[in-house]
Amino acid sequence: MAGGETVTRLFITLTILICSTAGCGVLIGDVPCCGPITPPPSLALPPRPTLPAKPSIAPPAATAPKVIASPQAAGAANTHWVTNPTSGARLYTQVVLPKSASGKLPALVLVPGGIGWGGIFLDPPNRAQQLADAGFVVVVFDPDGRGKSAGKDDFGGFVQQDGLAAVVRFAATLPSVDASKIGVVTYSYGITMGSGALARYPDLPVKFLSDWEGPADRNYTTSGCNLGAGKGKIHWQPCTDNAFWSEREAVHFIGKVRVPYQRIQSEKDHVQPNNAHAIDLINAAIKGGAPWTRLNDYPPNQTYDPKSPPQMLPEQQDRQLDQRVAKYAHELFGK
Repeated sequence: MAGGETVTRLFITLTILICSTAGCGVLIGDVPCCGPITPPPSLALPPRPTLPAKPSIAPPAATAPKVIASPQAAGAANTHWVTNPTSGARLYTQVVLPKSASGKLPALVLVPGGIGWGGIFLDPPNRAQQLADAGFVVVVFDPDGRGKSAGKDDFGGFVQQDGLAAVVRFAATLPSVDASKIGVVTYSYGITMGSGALARYPDLPVKFLSDWEGPADRNYTTSGCNLGAGKGKIHWQPCTDNAFWSEREAVHFIGKVRVPYQRIQSEKDHVQPNNAHAIDLINAAIKGGAPWTRLNDYPPNQTYDPKSPPQMLPEQQDRQLDQRVAKYAHELFGK
């Protein structure tokens, strides 16, 4: 049991680690850069960026052509191609149905962590199918430049956020989906793409945002920016590059998300040396006027003192992540 759970956790937290000759290197969201680094609490972050005007997304029928590789049958993954209207890239998208299903069902759009792709949710133990069998249509996709999708990796920036928005709109057109019940579920660094898309596209047909242990800002994404000159970078973008990071910090987007926000956080974060980033995001969501915000099973809509944090989920409960995601999704769809 423990071995399978460890494999599951590794698939969720896809990581990138490139160690330079100086002993450190590049991190994209999921592992410390050649050793644990404590994020400096005193780092001054840039002012909250002004979000650009929302780019136009045409209806899915016009901008999201799809190719069905197999008939839409229960228990099977069906392949489609969704076009990102900003980049023009065709995004490899798969739809997973319960093994036994009838009628229209709520849908979950899963956003991978790190620089991952949708296939990690279909590899053993097949997280997508487990969630589907809990009563959902599950949609997974490869963001621009990842997996089988065309284009260039945008590392969770505006381009990939636009692609996610197109995938959500596509999900609403599926005959098996109740378009009034679509949730976005992000894993790790996927919160950057998820929160950005929902903040910039408030008209998306999304019921809630669920986030598992995603980093709040550049400090956590890079596991600390105090790594010395030329280090502390994500794909060679230093923490001082405010223009780059203005597109890629969930803490600046979460307060503009206008759907319920559920944070899932364990005692021992899968990357960070602490779990203060969970409090950062919860507090930012409430400060921004989120309609409903909750950390784990605590009462909703309450802020927390980072100096006196609440107890997070025990590790044995965090290992039951699929069940928890499904439980919260059913609760939030009922609101």
